[in-house]
Amino acid sequence: MLIIPAIDLKDGKCVRLKQGLMEESTIFSENPGEVAKQWTDLGARRLHLVDLNGAFAGKPVNESAIKAIVKEVDGAIPIQLGGGIRNLDTVEKYLNSGVDYIIIGTAAVKNPGFLHEACYAFPGQIIVGLDAKEGEVAIDGWAKLTGHNVIELAKKFEGYGVEGIIYTDIGRDGMLNGLNIEATEKLAEALTIPVIASGGVTNLEDIRNLSSIAYSGVIGAITGRAIYEGTLDFKAAQALADELIK
Repeated sequence: MLIIPAIDLKDGKCVRLKQGLMEESTIFSENPGEVAKQWTDLGARRLHLVDLNGAFAGKPVNESAIKAIVKEVDGAIPIQLGGGIRNLDTVEKYLNSGVDYIIIGTAAVKNPGFLHEACYAFPGQIIVGLDAKEGEVAIDGWAKLTGHNVIELAKKFEGYGVEGIIYTDIGRDGMLNGLNIEATEKLAEALTIPVIASGGVTNLEDIRNLSSIAYSGVIGAITGRAIYEGTLDFKAAQALADELIK
């Protein structure tokens, strides 16, 4: 079970949002490379980067911050990146720069043909991020509900050859009130590809709950605000997950 630190980038700084709202951002660091080193030194086995400006602009924005993180990590652990990735050129550029996995979210829903092409061109390196509210997929920085059922859409993308699904319950993200374990388990059980949970990881109890559904195909959880504000000790969380899943 991977406990994956999130580094959300806005205007070149490391921030966290509440429920995806750009105006509800808290700056945690002005040096993203330093933050990446901190989590790597503490034993992180993967990092989760989001170009928040890029997600809203529909194109890469925080490229210099991403380069600084890649340089600092220097291949020690895998990096997954999402936000504003809308074409194959951008996917290729980031993968060539040292990013290991590309996360496609809104573009996967709006342009499934692009997702299909990306999976074909870069097998094993494309992850889909599905954000949902009460089982309905949301896009455009969570601003718009699509009417798509999250499980049905995930199964469709599984057929395209995606490496895994990052599932975010947008009602929980950044609110520090726990994961939606039931919905995460239901999604994972419906798929054969791995699921990474996101949104609401708050404390060690969430890690215990998550570990209890590892059998279903949940391989990790992304955590941001909790590890920055101190409600979750990252090192203790990863140690607990390792102890519970042997």
